[in-house]
This record gives sequence, structure tokens and C-alpha cells, in this order.
Amino acid sequence: MNVVLGDKSRFAAEVGEPGALCRVDLWAAGKWLTCDDNMAYVPQFRRDVLETAAWLRSGEGRSLPFAGLSAEATHRRLREQAGDDDESEADYQLRSRFRVLLWGPTTDNLTAYLFREGDHLVITLGFWREEHLLSHPEDAGAVFVAELPAEELIGILEGIVAALDAG
Repeated sequence: MNVVLGDKSRFAAEVGEPGALCRVDLWAAGKWLTCDDNMAYVPQFRRDVLETAAWLRSGEGRSLPFAGLSAEATHRRLREQAGDDDESEADYQLRSRFRVLLWGPTTDNLTAYLFREGDHLVITLGFWREEHLLSHPEDAGAVFVAELPAEELIGILEGIVAALDAG
């Protein structure tokens, strides 16, 4: 039984047969996010997804932090700060407030940030793993952006958890 939730051009998930390990494929902005590792350790993955859904339901999330910068430029600036050996505590705190999709090994091939603009969300993402970039050179340096209503993402996340619980 495969469960497909959402729209791949915004955010989507496909959940395979439930078990201790489960195939979970994720997409955002038309990009397959779990192309490097789509086997989720269900207890951890489920907890991480639930925490993200609860965070979103609470109304948490901040708008784009740099006036006048696009979502792509904001993503790049936050990533540059992350690679800066002289990163200040304030820079670290700013960058860490926007990180999203920290769902174990399935998503550690990318850096993704989530911004809230009223009832809508903006997700930016970029792949960083060298092996990924060698096999997908078109992704090198690219920042992908997805926009969707907060309720849509919350519904998809809750659907992922329900599919994982079905086993």
C-alpha cells in the first residue's frame, strides 16, 4: 500500500508499507528530496514530522528576515553564514530559527528553511552533498522555492503520520 499526499510542485510525500523502516519519498518545488536516502526509521521520522506539524499549528515561524531579499537570496545568505568560521552567536540564532525538514537521514542531503508569510509558507531548499551534486550537476548552487498554505503542509504532515501508523 502506497499513500501519496500533496502536490510535488509544492510539497508531497509518498509513504510505502509501514514497518520499523519504511520507504518515504518527499518532494518540494518539484524536486525529489529523498533521492539519496528514502528509508526512514519510523519512530524517529514520525516524531520529527509530528514536531514540525505541532510547530506549524502553533503559528510559529518568521517571515523572510532580510528586507528586500528574495527567498532564494535569503536562503543563500543564511547558508553563507552557516559556512562562516566567524559566525556570531546572533547569526547562528537567526539561521537556526528558519531551518526545517530535520527528519533524520532522509533529509540530511539538503538544507531547507521555512518562512511564514501570514497563512502561507515559503520553503527554500538546496542540495549540498557532493555525491548528489556529481550525479545531479543541475542542482549545484541552485535554490528551489515552494509556496503553499500552512494548513496544506500541516495536513500532509498529519497524513504522513497516519500512513506510518496504519501498520
